[in-house]
Amino acid sequence: MPRLSRAVAFSIASLAAAGAAVADPPAPVKPKQAVIISFDSARDISQWKRSRALAARTGAHFTYFVSCVFLLSPETRKEYTAPGKTSGKSNIGFAASKQEVADRLEQIDLAVSEGHDIGSHACGHFDGKDWSKADWLSEFGSFKRILENAYSINGIAPEPAGWREIARKAIGFRAPYLSTNNALYEALPRAGYLFDASGVSRGPARPPTRDGITRFSLPQIPEGPDTRRVIAMDYNLYVRHSGGFERPSMAAEFANRTYDAFRAAFDTQYAGKRIPLELGFHFTLMNDGAYWNALERFAGEVCTKADVECISYRNYVSRRRDGEKQASVGG
Repeated sequence: MPRLSRAVAFSIASLAAAGAAVADPPAPVKPKQAVIISFDSARDISQWKRSRALAARTGAHFTYFVSCVFLLSPETRKEYTAPGKTSGKSNIGFAASKQEVADRLEQIDLAVSEGHDIGSHACGHFDGKDWSKADWLSEFGSFKRILENAYSINGIAPEPAGWREIARKAIGFRAPYLSTNNALYEALPRAGYLFDASGVSRGPARPPTRDGITRFSLPQIPEGPDTRRVIAMDYNLYVRHSGGFERPSMAAEFANRTYDAFRAAFDTQYAGKRIPLELGFHFTLMNDGAYWNALERFAGEVCTKADVECISYRNYVSRRRDGEKQASVGG
């Protein structure tokens, strides 16, 4: 090769090497978008089955915050005594029969076997804003005892193998009415809980961990024609849409509004910071099931995405704690 040609070739090769050296690094891979769906009280058997079927279709895992009074029949209701109340009192009643308790216990056992999380919604759905630490510890003790011993308390046999582990693994809590106080947060770690999902935030927020308790918050999300914010929970939407009264003729409109709000909140995080999106529900079919219909449409679209995971609160907390442990060891 002539001398000039060799020089040109060398220069081109040098420029290529220099270009490779200063090329932009690959963009960081975004984490999966987490969606955390939960159900409070978890009473109706048909809704247990419906939620589990939704999970099977979409690959989602849910958290069920159970009210322990629904594990007591009219005959066994006095096993529960709320702080400051006489035995057998509850704001939401009790199970209708021993058979209903047995059916609910079966659903809980099936849900756990399928990878779902059982948490505590306390027992009698009382407002604990004025409770002391001792009151909260009493309520937590009632929940654990009744869940762990539900089969024997109600005279239901046989008790499934491993049932009592379910009670021991109930490490999450959501306060009735989302009503909290300082005494609650003093009592939670003492009672062995690792997370609380009673908070409310302006939009999705990453949960902080304080005094050993990871604190989750249901977000306020824009909703409706005027995009006013509302807590991302079916009951709050029910009050927003119809003042807390049934309007079945408007069910389709309410379902569409709810879906649109959920999807917009999801899309914002999915395209942005990917902060977990939390959504809360009850087993009550408000406004002719509008909110469950919206949930099923939403979960069917997003939980099946490869870069989305619809996971339980407990799984989210466990992964984060495992990550922190690995980071600590690696550091």
